[in-house]
Amino acid sequence: MEFKDYYKIMEVARDATQDEIKRSYRKLARKYHPDVSKEADAEARFKELGEAYEVLKDAEKRAAYDQLGASYKGGQEFRPPPDWNTGFEFSGRSSTGDDAAGYSDFFASLFGKNFQGGGAGHASPHAKGEDHHARVLIDLEDTFQGATRTITLRVPVMDAQGHVVIKDRILNVAIPKGIRAGQHIRLSGQGSPGAGEGKAGDLYLEIEFRPHPLYRVDGRDLYLELPVSPWEAALGATVKVPTLGGIVELKIPEGSVSGRKMRLKGRGITGNPPGDCYVILSIALPPADTEAKKDLYRKMEQELDFNPRTKLGVPK
Repeated sequence: MEFKDYYKIMEVARDATQDEIKRSYRKLARKYHPDVSKEADAEARFKELGEAYEVLKDAEKRAAYDQLGASYKGGQEFRPPPDWNTGFEFSGRSSTGDDAAGYSDFFASLFGKNFQGGGAGHASPHAKGEDHHARVLIDLEDTFQGATRTITLRVPVMDAQGHVVIKDRILNVAIPKGIRAGQHIRLSGQGSPGAGEGKAGDLYLEIEFRPHPLYRVDGRDLYLELPVSPWEAALGATVKVPTLGGIVELKIPEGSVSGRKMRLKGRGITGNPPGDCYVILSIALPPADTEAKKDLYRKMEQELDFNPRTKLGVPK
């Protein structure tokens, strides 16, 4: 995917004020409007300008785009990093939804589905304030036990000179036991202030898990790759397995093979019912790092008469 340099498209500096961006857009929009422009690529340029302006005119989209662009190295194929906008607090008016349909794949990959649905609602003297949204990362252990965590959100705001600046917002958040990735924690009254006597909006925190060194998460279920020795797989054994609730014992059946899936019922993420922990066996070979160990492997080669590629129809 091609990275879009919206500042270059808009012919403004990266530190341009919102007024400068607006003036440049009006000037270029007149120049490339398909109804009046004689430029060969007027229609494409006009569409590109509209996309760039959609991002740079909005403090929240612009701040997110600036963070993403800071780590991009020119000339490379662009792919937005996973959870690139985690920790940003967005208001309902930054929702994009179907707006992404008319723009490039680059725009859609950033804003078409990453920005939550919302909207300002109907104007009223006592209207409720806008809801805010943010995606946050927590540890897998937090959902298993429940926890209270200090979370820092980055809030894009406009300063007096029309520049976008980032302010930190620090919250103490109770993590409910058993919450899953994709679910939300609602913080009542932590969104935008209401109009008149209207209530403040709410803040919705979408939960994602940080990558875990042991487990892969699927809903409430966990997946763990468990190394076993060749003799444990061949002869059967009882081995210790780490779970979120502590170490448990698992019986490995005789004749097990690499890739075999075994279930530890109820050892996944807490819930009603709780998830399971699936253990995937992986046969680990001892290193042949001494002559004695190499001799042992040679003896196994002679005595076991084993061809691991029999099912492929390949002779030993």
